[in-house]
Amino acid sequence: MYRVGDYVFFENSSSNPYLIRRIEELNKTASGNVEAKVVCFYRRRDISHSLIQLADKHAKELEEEKESPTETDHTEKQKHQLRHRELFLSRQYESLPATHIRYRDTFFYSLVYDPTQKTLLADKGEIRVGPRFQADVPEMLQEGEADDRDQSKLEEKLWDPECPLTNKQIDQFLVVARAVGTFARALDCSSSVRQPSLHMSAAAASRDITLFHAMDTLHRHNYDLSSALSVLVPAGGPVLCRDEMEEWSASEAAMFEEALEKYGKDFNDIRQDFLPWKSLTSIIEYYYMWKTTDRYVQQKRLKAAEAESKLKQVYIPTYNKPNPNQISMTNGKMATVNGAGPGAFHAAGGGRACESCYSMQSAQWYSWGPPNMQCRLCVSCWMYWKKYGGLKMPSRAEVPEERTSPSPASNSNHMVPMRNSGSPKSSMKTKQAFLLQATRLTKLARHMCRDIIRLRRAARRPFVPINCGAIKNHTNTHAHPPFSLTAPPSNPISARLRPSSRPPCLSPFLFLLLLLLLLFWFLYSPTPPFFPIKTACPHDYEF
Repeated sequence: MYRVGDYVFFENSSSNPYLIRRIEELNKTASGNVEAKVVCFYRRRDISHSLIQLADKHAKELEEEKESPTETDHTEKQKHQLRHRELFLSRQYESLPATHIRYRDTFFYSLVYDPTQKTLLADKGEIRVGPRFQADVPEMLQEGEADDRDQSKLEEKLWDPECPLTNKQIDQFLVVARAVGTFARALDCSSSVRQPSLHMSAAAASRDITLFHAMDTLHRHNYDLSSALSVLVPAGGPVLCRDEMEEWSASEAAMFEEALEKYGKDFNDIRQDFLPWKSLTSIIEYYYMWKTTDRYVQQKRLKAAEAESKLKQVYIPTYNKPNPNQISMTNGKMATVNGAGPGAFHAAGGGRACESCYSMQSAQWYSWGPPNMQCRLCVSCWMYWKKYGGLKMPSRAEVPEERTSPSPASNSNHMVPMRNSGSPKSSMKTKQAFLLQATRLTKLARHMCRDIIRLRRAARRPFVPINCGAIKNHTNTHAHPPFSLTAPPSNPISARLRPSSRPPCLSPFLFLLLLLLLLFWFLYSPTPPFFPIKTACPHDYEF
């Protein structure tokens, strides 16, 4: 059974979260169906990120002001789920079929969201109790104790009940004041148009504004009747006193009633949207005078009769139809894991875990997200998603920036356990790969310049610069191939090869190899050499 004023869930989509609404009216249509006029509430996921940041900043400041040492800190999971309970009130109304009501709900809100202007404002409703709104009552004086306060600074006397005039004289003076007011309205052209009859003019002259002016005049002239009468009728003509009921035109009164029907007693919004040329004091004064008129009494009776004829409650049976997002089970029975006992739960779908709680077993699974992602939720997480519009566990993107560690090691994947649920959402985000391809001469410089640069030590010290000029000179000096390492001026980082101007020369290894080949050829060649070899003779040697 749901009544007017209940906060309930409405289901408008089988896959999206429930809508959160407050029932304002229950109306029966011509076809016999029941429609509910509801007030819209919005979740955090329905509001732009910039407004959410502004709301969080405001909430953080209030939390710091109210923080006490006895408060217990909530865990990250509790704070994450607490954000799902926060709503934003709006002034937007809509009509929905009552058959779409699912459950009652319990949330909290502190800000008002305007979906047309895209703004967040603080709720103006508050209990005005405290020294800002009520006077501080001083302690009662003892008997015989004098009051040291200066009464002239605290209050101003407007009427003395112990005046020398009798009640009959005061009443006669008030009758004269009403007669002067009626005569003044007869002389005024605008008043004669608004109150064309004598009866209406006399009724307007008998209002409180005329009586207050008459009594104030008596008090200011020390209750001298002759002096007060001369002030009521000065040389320029009789005094005309008007209140807000006379100052407002018929069209302005109609606009005020329309605004009051839309906004209630929110006089700031009434002035801003309907009556910007009126002051806030004038609107409030007119409201309390309007409540004393016959028109207000008639409207109140009509609304009471209309409320009696309207529905006050409606019975909606429990909704038990299967959800289209429910993953079908094997042969209409609950599927079990291969080799599991009779109490095992359904774990079909390729062994994918729940996207919220990472559970592998559930009595029923529901598809969640885009169809190509093939994500799913267990029963409890599916109900949490439908009611609160989020997942139980916070994702990496929802972790606030102020709680992330600034160290590079904490931001990496080092020593972090990973849950392999088979979901693309749970995997790491793919980064763009690149290839650093070194030239042959650069590879050769790594081996030839070991006395200048130590590669392992340089790799451990990435912020220490390397003297590339010394490496270049050393490579050009000791490299025997007919090319050298140069870099064009437009791109000093990249290197290219160009022909060397030096003549080619043989390396020591090739030179020794050539000498050995010549020696073997002279020793073991079957043909005589090109030059004759003379045999040594003892006479050739001189002693």
